[in-house]
Amino acid sequence: MKVLVVGSGGREHAMCWKVAQSPLVTALFAAPGNPGMAELAECIPWDGNVEQLAEWADQEGIELTLVGPEAPLVEGIADAFLARGLKIFGPVQKAAMIEGSKAFAKDLMARFGIPTARHRTFHDVLDALSYLETTGAPIVVKDSGLAAGKGVTVATTLQQAKQAAANILSGPEQAEIVIEEFLSGPEVTVLAVTDGVTIKPLLPSQDHKRLLDGDTGPMTGGMGAICPYPLAPGVLTEIVERVLQPLVEGLRAEGIVYKGVIYAGLMLTDEGPKVLEFNARFGDPECQAILPLLKTDLVELALAVVEGRLHELELTWHPLASACVVMAAPGYPDDPHKGLPLSLPRQPPEQVLYFQAGTRRGPDGLQTHGGRVLSVVGLGEDLKKALERAYAGVAAVKFEHALYRRDIGRKVVTNMA
Repeated sequence: MKVLVVGSGGREHAMCWKVAQSPLVTALFAAPGNPGMAELAECIPWDGNVEQLAEWADQEGIELTLVGPEAPLVEGIADAFLARGLKIFGPVQKAAMIEGSKAFAKDLMARFGIPTARHRTFHDVLDALSYLETTGAPIVVKDSGLAAGKGVTVATTLQQAKQAAANILSGPEQAEIVIEEFLSGPEVTVLAVTDGVTIKPLLPSQDHKRLLDGDTGPMTGGMGAICPYPLAPGVLTEIVERVLQPLVEGLRAEGIVYKGVIYAGLMLTDEGPKVLEFNARFGDPECQAILPLLKTDLVELALAVVEGRLHELELTWHPLASACVVMAAPGYPDDPHKGLPLSLPRQPPEQVLYFQAGTRRGPDGLQTHGGRVLSVVGLGEDLKKALERAYAGVAAVKFEHALYRRDIGRKVVTNMA
């Protein structure tokens, strides 16, 4: 079977790594890929045009495509492939709007009775500023469109909230923001796969979105993740029944069959789980922490989703824990330095995986070529051991001035002690 993975980040490297293990795969391609993915797949130059990639896949005889990033999904890559009769693991454009527009997602949650924060949507900056005067702080201001995980401001002061709203709404035409109440509690990510009828949750995980230790500094695309996150008994069932099922069933009732991965970012509040955001794909870096624990063949899983027979497949897992630490380039997230030398150990430390993201091949070897450069994943019999191995993996990388957090998973390990 010829398989294509779309994307070029750490998430897509992890997907390639997992797909390459399938005995079903005879040829693996990546578009556009990265140097790490090139060790597993043939990388295809791609400028982001979904119609051109669909045409190439048709001509090449690609039998299954897995999509990593959100932008091509929101642009309709699944629709373009399906129009040619090609199998693709990822939701159609109308379904992907749960991520493409936070305002659209909030409207869905209100209609389907999905628990979330109280909110208002704004297009006019003066209206937004006037509303903020009535709410005060803390308050959350979100860019409604795609922002690579960096369009959220958790404002602790009214001035900070007003500045965030003004920055977005003073930008391009048709800019839109969602202002919502501040929720408190642990954050958790629950990813699930669905064929539009059956829903199967993956192991819960926890992302670390802030740049610096102690959950401080600017928002990022994610600086690390742990898996599984220890949810209290019954909470995962509650999330499936109150969040995932109403979403999938509600969309289907409106003529939208969702096939692919649903990402539910949740806050575990005193009133129960509430949705912070929906995404239409694997999280990054959650994917890098989850896939090494998945025993089930990812290609078989994707085919079951695409072919509408997910009910026939049971997901199985390795009885381990995982921890992912992201190494970013200095200057990230605003102005990451490119072209810095990067060297990985020839033999990774025990139970350590390296997934490349913002890298390129230079004349003297690997170089940085983006913000989040590398995901270092450690595996162990428990989270403490997994974290020890992940940080051993970080220490084995030659990458001067790398930015990374030193407290990934610390709260969970402390609470479990």
